[in-house]
Amino acid sequence: MQVSADAAGPSKLRGFDDFEMRLGDILRGERATRGKSLLDVQNELRIKAEYISAIEAADSSVFDVPSFVAGYVRSYAGYLDVDPDWALETFCKESGFFLATGRSSRMRQHLKHSVRKDELSAPAGQAPTGRHPIASRYVGYLMDRETSLSSPEPRALGSIAALLALLAGIGYGGWVVLQEVQKVRLAPVDQTPQVIIDLDPVNSAFPLEEDAAEQDGVATVVASGRINGFSRPEVADVPAIVARDGPIAAIDPDTFGALAPESGVRGVSDVTAPYSHSTFAGMEVEFDLPHADPMTYFPRVQEVAPDVSAIEPSAPSVELLAVRPCWVRVRGPDGTVILEKILDAGETFDVPLTDEPARLRAGNAGSLYFEVNGQVHGPAGNGQSVVRDIVLSPEALVENYGAADVASDSELARYISVAEAASGE
Repeated sequence: MQVSADAAGPSKLRGFDDFEMRLGDILRGERATRGKSLLDVQNELRIKAEYISAIEAADSSVFDVPSFVAGYVRSYAGYLDVDPDWALETFCKESGFFLATGRSSRMRQHLKHSVRKDELSAPAGQAPTGRHPIASRYVGYLMDRETSLSSPEPRALGSIAALLALLAGIGYGGWVVLQEVQKVRLAPVDQTPQVIIDLDPVNSAFPLEEDAAEQDGVATVVASGRINGFSRPEVADVPAIVARDGPIAAIDPDTFGALAPESGVRGVSDVTAPYSHSTFAGMEVEFDLPHADPMTYFPRVQEVAPDVSAIEPSAPSVELLAVRPCWVRVRGPDGTVILEKILDAGETFDVPLTDEPARLRAGNAGSLYFEVNGQVHGPAGNGQSVVRDIVLSPEALVENYGAADVASDSELARYISVAEAASGE
């Protein structure tokens, strides 16, 4: 028996049944009966020892996640052979813990508004009074939780903006690359395309007026490429015509033919009939039938001398002749490199003659000669020297370089002898 003294009145005697039996006392008694410590329960139920101690002490503030409280209480009560539902209900009564069920939703709302009211009415710098710690913790977890969008941070907004800018830049770069890949560029050609085949049979069947020059014997040659205006033989104004027909009476058997005498050739003017005159084939002749020579019956005609118009000589030619290896570079009037190489001994190059002559630059100039119209001139320089800007026209080469001295260059003499032997064959 225990006697309690009260300051307001006399002492009161309390019996054994006057003490309140709490859930923690029952759970600790059952655990002690089984001889289990908190660590043993922790190892068997996989529940932290501090959670087991909080259940026995009816303290729900220890739990990190309030939604696990009901499961922990039921598991621990079932482990000790205590009714789980009764244990959970008793724990909620002793600790003030509320379950997230439909029965207690109205109570939670009422508690939430009351807690909010206490917070607003509390003075600045002072904790709100009358606020239940367990209920406030539980209700705040379920209903007062703030999302990430409710209070955005400037750093997060900056990161999102940078990410969007990066994605936009990558997309624009890909679009530009795709446009460049699909773009078609036409490279200009060096030569202008020319018509090779006439596809119109009507125009080809009937010559045009500009073709009259070709029908008269004057051909118009159009040079294509970078080197225009090649020199060529000019056709004479009057073509060479030899008379090949005439009257039969003009034939003189004494001059040619099977009946011509072998002693000599008689001219047509010497053949004259000695007697009578008559007209034969439109020409006056004289003859005597009894005594005339049968060979004198033909009329007296003048000798026909063929008037052959001389064709102008062929165009001049210029060739580079190397008697020993030498380097040459020939440039056209427009600066185009026509030839750039090392000419071996005995190798030649035919220089194209244009309206504006090409120019030569050569090394080892003492081994390079010029063959102008079959005549060798040179050498281009002395020994192994380098010459520049030599005008490759026949007139300039003949004027600036005299005839080559064959005796002073044995290689040149050997080349000329080989060329003469080849032409003699």
